[in-house]
Amino acid sequence: MDSGKEEDGKISATPGSEVKDRSMSKLMGKGSFNNRDMFFRADQIDLKSLDIQLEKKLSKIWLRDVIGSMRPKEEWEIDLSKLEIRYVVARGTYGTVYRGTYDGQDIAVKLLDWGEDGHATDAETAALRSSFQQEVAVWHKLDHPNVTKFVGASMGTADLKIPSNVQHSFPTRACCVVVEYLPGGTLKQYLIKNSRRKLPYKIVIQLALDLARGLSYLHSKKIVHRDVKTENMLLTANRTVKIADFGVARVEAQNPQDMTGETGTLGYMGPEVLEGKPYNRKCDVYSFGICLWEIYACDMPYFNLSFTEVSYGVVRQNLRPEIPRCCPNSLANIMKKCWDPNPDKRPNMEEVVRLLEAIDTSRGGGMIPEDQVRGCFCLVPTRGP
Repeated sequence: MDSGKEEDGKISATPGSEVKDRSMSKLMGKGSFNNRDMFFRADQIDLKSLDIQLEKKLSKIWLRDVIGSMRPKEEWEIDLSKLEIRYVVARGTYGTVYRGTYDGQDIAVKLLDWGEDGHATDAETAALRSSFQQEVAVWHKLDHPNVTKFVGASMGTADLKIPSNVQHSFPTRACCVVVEYLPGGTLKQYLIKNSRRKLPYKIVIQLALDLARGLSYLHSKKIVHRDVKTENMLLTANRTVKIADFGVARVEAQNPQDMTGETGTLGYMGPEVLEGKPYNRKCDVYSFGICLWEIYACDMPYFNLSFTEVSYGVVRQNLRPEIPRCCPNSLANIMKKCWDPNPDKRPNMEEVVRLLEAIDTSRGGGMIPEDQVRGCFCLVPTRGP
C-alpha cells in the first residue's frame, strides 16, 4: 500500500502544494469544511504564518477597543454602570420611559428607538442621532426651576442593565435620556382629575405662571420647544410645573425659513405650523394660549372634532376653544393675545409672565367662586366652528 494514502480513501496526505493550499484555504476561512477536509498533516501547516495572521487580527480588535475607550466623552454622557432601571412608566411611539435611579438619584429614563434595527434608513438614523446630539448638548446646560432637570444621556445602550421583569427587545444602539423623576405625573392627568370640580383661581394662575416662566427661560436661550401641551408638562410633589419632553425641541434658527413643517400636536399647533409656513418661538406662545385655556377650564380643546375639522377650522375659520363666560377678562385677554392668528401680534413669553403676575387672585374668581362649593359649569356643551 502506498504510504501516502489512507486506507479508507478519506483524504490524500501525499505531500504536494495542492493539498497544502486546500488545507490552508480552509483554515484561513476561504472555504467551508466538509467530512473529507477533517484530516490533514500537521507538518504541512505553516504555523508561523498562522501566528502572524492571528496577531494582526487581535491587534486590530485591541486597537479598536482602545480607541473607543479613549474617545473623549461629551459633558452630558452618563456612566451606564451607575444606572439602575426598575419598571416601565409609559410606552410611546419613539421609545419607552422607565423609573429608576442614577448614582442614587431618582430618575426617569427614556429609551429612544429610531428604527436602528432596520425600520429606518441609515441616512434617517444618522440624521436623527446627529440632531439628538445637538439638542442634548443644549439641554444639559439648562437650569431653571420650571424646566425638568436633565441628568445625562448615552448614544448607546449596549451596557444598560434592565431587570428581567421589564426585559424586552430594543435596539442595542438606541439613545438613552436620563432626567429627574417627578412624582406628580403630567399636568394633563392633574387637570383630568379636577375636570368635574375645576381648580381654584389661585392654582390656575400658579400653574400658568410656572409654565410661562419655563417657556420664557427656554426662549431666552433661543430654544423653541415646538410641542407645548399639558401632556408634556410634569408636576413635582408640591404641584410645581416643569417643562419636559424635548424630543422635537430645537435651537431657533436665525432664518425663519429654516424652521418649517408640521411639528407638534393637533389642537396646540398654530395656523402657521399647520400650513407648513416658516415659524419661530411664537408657535410656542400659541400653544401656551391653548394650555392656558385647558388649565382654566380643566377640559380638552376640540374633543368632538376630527383632525380635518380642527386643521381647517384653525387655519380658515379662526377656530379657538370657547372661553367660559365666568373667565375673568384679565385671563381671557391673555388667551386671545397668545392665539392670535398673526404670530407677530402674539406677545413674547416674557410679557405673558408679566401679565399673569399682574392678575389679582386675592378676591377669588374664575371657575370656583368663593361662595360656591362646586365649580362653575358655564362652558357651552357644544363646541366647534
